[in-house]
Amino acid sequence: MSETAAKVKAPRPSWVTSTIITVAALILAFIVGSIVMVVSDAEVAATWGYFFSRPSDALIASWDKIAATYYAMWVGSMGSWVAITNTTAEAAPLICAGLGVAVAFRAGLFNIGAQGQAMMGALTAAYIGFTIKGLPIFIHLPLALTVGIVAGAIWGGIVGVLKAKTGAHEVIVTIMMNYIAGSFLAFLMLQPAFQAPGRADPISPVLEWTATMPRLAGTRLHLGFFLAVAAAILCWWLLERTKFGIHLKAVGLNPYAAATSGASVSRVTILTMALAGGLAGLAGVQAVTAPELLTGTPTQMTGTIIGTLGFDAITVALLGRSRPLGTVLAGLLFGALKASRRTMVTMANTPDKLTDLIQALVVLFVAAPAFVAWLLPFLKERKVKRRNVPVAKVAEA
Repeated sequence: MSETAAKVKAPRPSWVTSTIITVAALILAFIVGSIVMVVSDAEVAATWGYFFSRPSDALIASWDKIAATYYAMWVGSMGSWVAITNTTAEAAPLICAGLGVAVAFRAGLFNIGAQGQAMMGALTAAYIGFTIKGLPIFIHLPLALTVGIVAGAIWGGIVGVLKAKTGAHEVIVTIMMNYIAGSFLAFLMLQPAFQAPGRADPISPVLEWTATMPRLAGTRLHLGFFLAVAAAILCWWLLERTKFGIHLKAVGLNPYAAATSGASVSRVTILTMALAGGLAGLAGVQAVTAPELLTGTPTQMTGTIIGTLGFDAITVALLGRSRPLGTVLAGLLFGALKASRRTMVTMANTPDKLTDLIQALVVLFVAAPAFVAWLLPFLKERKVKRRNVPVAKVAEA
């Protein structure tokens, strides 16, 4: 063997590093969340005041608090079949809206407008649901789904047209479209045509059962979750197996090079934002056609039914690294966090806002991979020179 190294350790694949950083970000988020729950609990925090005299009190109290909280999370999200279906119900709209943000990310577009797109999807689907009567479910539900998806696609497509034709920045435009959608929703929900009979508050008539998601009896597992998984598969196929997907990713990497190679940047931008809006619109349809199914709450449209779905979708897309599979897994994770809110309060006496804190911490760490790598030095690969490197030195490295 010559003095030049015969073998040099191959660099770690980028997807492996990305996966490790994502998992590390989750672990760090839960560790910081644990510290916060200990500090915010007055009784547990008090035991740390005399730590040096009786350290066991502080350690035991802190461990009990952390263990009880995370056990409550497990019980509320995965502890039973009903809990698992609660997780799928919470995850379904998050997955769809997250896909809408993720697809735009892949094209180099920052879709902040999933909130407004979901509102338009929910509003139009609800209108179809409570105004049209007498249709069978195999016509009524697909009609509500189609109208909601199209409404979201139009709302997103408007942004795409403005971006492609005028150069308007999609972040600013989508934020403004969110405000317009919110105001439009608030206005319509106070009109007699959108209000339940005998009600003056912003709540719609009850949707016909034929326009709601079929569900498994006694659970919250409904058709919407399977639609979300199907949407993820469709996005994967579109991105990885079609010419449009190749152009979309090329535009995201370098729009000038993509245009030189023959891709229409304008067309890709418009279609991508329309697709993103349609996915967010599907999320809105799910929110309004499959709400709290176990509590007996009627299926109605309200002014606040979307909540923060569109903004949570950004978190899901970031954690999922803008990949369909990653978005599904991230949606399930955050769905589990949302499903466990009630058990956290009842079983561990922990504020349900802790789940929001954990989500925020996940975004913080995922969005700062260099910081995570700095905290965890083993993530950094050691560089070995390939030219004239003695075998002994490579072995020592």
